[in-house]
Amino acid sequence: MTKLIIQIPCYNEERTLGVTLSELPRQLPGIDQIEWLIVDDGSRDRTVEVAKACGVDRIVRLGSNQGLAKAFMAGLEASLKAGADIIVNTDADNQYCAEDIPKLIEPILLGDAEITIGERPIADIEHFSPTKKALQRLGSWVVRLASNTKIPDAPSGFRAFSREAAMRLNVFNEYTYTLETIIQAGQKGMAITSVPIRTNGFLRPSRLVKSIPAYIRRSIFTIFRIFMTYKPLRFFLILGSFPFGLGFILGVRWIVYFLMGTERTRIPSLILAAILMLMGFQLWMLGLVADLMAVNRKLLEEIQLRLRRSEIEKERK
Repeated sequence: MTKLIIQIPCYNEERTLGVTLSELPRQLPGIDQIEWLIVDDGSRDRTVEVAKACGVDRIVRLGSNQGLAKAFMAGLEASLKAGADIIVNTDADNQYCAEDIPKLIEPILLGDAEITIGERPIADIEHFSPTKKALQRLGSWVVRLASNTKIPDAPSGFRAFSREAAMRLNVFNEYTYTLETIIQAGQKGMAITSVPIRTNGFLRPSRLVKSIPAYIRRSIFTIFRIFMTYKPLRFFLILGSFPFGLGFILGVRWIVYFLMGTERTRIPSLILAAILMLMGFQLWMLGLVADLMAVNRKLLEEIQLRLRRSEIEKERK
């Protein structure tokens, strides 16, 4: 028996939630049971009342606004405890076409993927400015490099997870889960793919992208933080190579001048070269220590995964 739970993180969504829920399916080929779940992230309007009126099966209430990432993870935890075999995440503003849910879950049903990301037609979305479209493409390209995946639309929130994938995911960032989960899945070797989807009309502006500079800053911070967490040795090797390389060049330059018999001692250049090379070496050592610490993180994640499996099995019995 295959159970699908469609989760929707919500924060003051009374105006759009009803429209979104009205388009969600109750029956799909290959699925025996479908439930709807919303995560109320401290809404101060009638979001919960609208959800109840529309027949939502499960409501998770966080009490206070904790951000999209926390709401997303709360939804995953609740869906797993409710016995979900597949979890679909969508937005409450009805941005994504619910009729594409069968396409989204098909790779998981066939066993070809553990995570599926919906690829929006970014170039055709009218309410996206040229700047935002360019940033979406750039951000997705950076995420592909950091995660070693081929996901063309990394910020898309329309995605599906197998039960195993959902149990293995953790989100540390408080801003958004979209970039972090892809990088994390790629670094953990999960099978992840994307499918083309459609989008609906514009109902409200994005609450994540309040300003382009702030969005860029937070996205860059997220990418660097996750890459540093899951590939610490490579991160610090690359970071340390810049000062070490510059110091090495300055050192070679000093040796050349010294062998040429120049009258100037150029001691400041020699001191700067030593400082830069020492900085690079220290960063490399820091990367080595971080890489050793990552072993403990992996062990803790394995323990967490076993505990989650145990809790979920108890809930299902």
